[in-house]
Amino acid sequence: MSERVLVYGVGVAGAATAKALVARGYSVVAVDDDVTAAKRSSMSKLGVELVESPDDRRLTSLLDGVDSVAPAPGVPEGHSVLRLAAAKRKAVYGELDLAYEWEQSRAGGPRPMIAVTGTDGKTTTVTMVESMIAASGRRAVACGNTDVPLVEALDMDVDVFVVEATSFRLAFVETFRAQSSAWLNLAPDHLDWHSSMATYEAAKARIWRNVRPSDVAVGVVTDPVVSRHLDSLRCRRIEIGGDRATYGVRDGILECPSGEIIAATDMRRALPHDISNALVASALCIEPGLVSVAAVSEALRSYEAPHHRIELVADAGGIRWFDDSKATTPHAALTAIAGFDNVILIAGGRNKGLDLGALGAATDRIKGVVAIGESADEIEGTFAAHRPVRRASDMAEAVAQAASLASSGDTVLLSPACASFDWYGGYQERGADFARCVMAHVSGTKGGKAKKSSTTKTGARK
Repeated sequence: MSERVLVYGVGVAGAATAKALVARGYSVVAVDDDVTAAKRSSMSKLGVELVESPDDRRLTSLLDGVDSVAPAPGVPEGHSVLRLAAAKRKAVYGELDLAYEWEQSRAGGPRPMIAVTGTDGKTTTVTMVESMIAASGRRAVACGNTDVPLVEALDMDVDVFVVEATSFRLAFVETFRAQSSAWLNLAPDHLDWHSSMATYEAAKARIWRNVRPSDVAVGVVTDPVVSRHLDSLRCRRIEIGGDRATYGVRDGILECPSGEIIAATDMRRALPHDISNALVASALCIEPGLVSVAAVSEALRSYEAPHHRIELVADAGGIRWFDDSKATTPHAALTAIAGFDNVILIAGGRNKGLDLGALGAATDRIKGVVAIGESADEIEGTFAAHRPVRRASDMAEAVAQAASLASSGDTVLLSPACASFDWYGGYQERGADFARCVMAHVSGTKGGKAKKSSTTKTGARK
């Protein structure tokens, strides 16, 4: 009799997990709190029963009939399925553990895994690593918190997995490890999923739960939490940003122990966080011997950041317009603001329970503010005593208000510090609408040059 697994949540990652389990001979029952026709169809094609939003009594009965539980990343740590599974001593397997254990038993041996976590910068660093491996002539896939869950990536013809490891996935880790892994930073986020900052930090720390002495751990040690965890490890530790950093910048040149990597001026964009991410990605690839310094340099020379991450949309009348819609926390917005002077900031949206007052730390770089969305009151309250603040009821009005505050030499930056779900279906939709409104505005600006933005489809939760 095959092992029976309850998969809770059948969105992108959950559906991929159910499919992978069925393909490997497991018996699966699926549960979801928000069943759609598409979810029902995908489970039906697998021959999997799908139960919608069971109460505790029904869920208890389902748990009695299974051997283990595989929660999707969207299932928060306080969910009743985890509480009841613990009470019944049912094993809980997250996507990363399932994929890791299956890969370890692969015919021909497991392929290398690189993993990246952090509150901000994960996607950029992961795609940098992916481009570096490609420049070396090997095939890589960016997976995990992307369009491609790790369990799905296992069936792809690739040489290296580059895993974007969110706290949602790491929270369930018992066995997963990457031979090269990085922790970028930690700031308040996802407190609607985690019960506290303590559990959020603990989830992130599980990226290094199973490191071996030969593994490489890379940490940005200007973050005290990352530094503390890195110091506790017994493996090859690479510090970025500290006094002991072996990957750093000198006289505008990115360097590693082997010498020069690239001049910052040769990168397509070299804001402070771009350089930090590039150093982390370089260490992740060079230290385990996966990529040469020359290949890293080649990749960084041509690398372009994913859409909606401080992406130039237009340059018109001496004013530059940037789409940073992916910045859904104050920490991410502050990172973007730090790259500019004379900023007209467009901020607001659906607050994820975070302190938007933290944005006040960047007041010296901000010339004016346009407050949008559900959190407009909080944004206005943060800046009203220090800078002119306008309010907007939609993105077109926000762009018009920003234009009225800006003059030649200024930067208009959409860096909302909030989620997008008050006005939009996701940060991509918000960024695309901003770009559309900016293009409409600059089309009538004499001498304007516009760089059109396009959206990136992703299953990532942000």
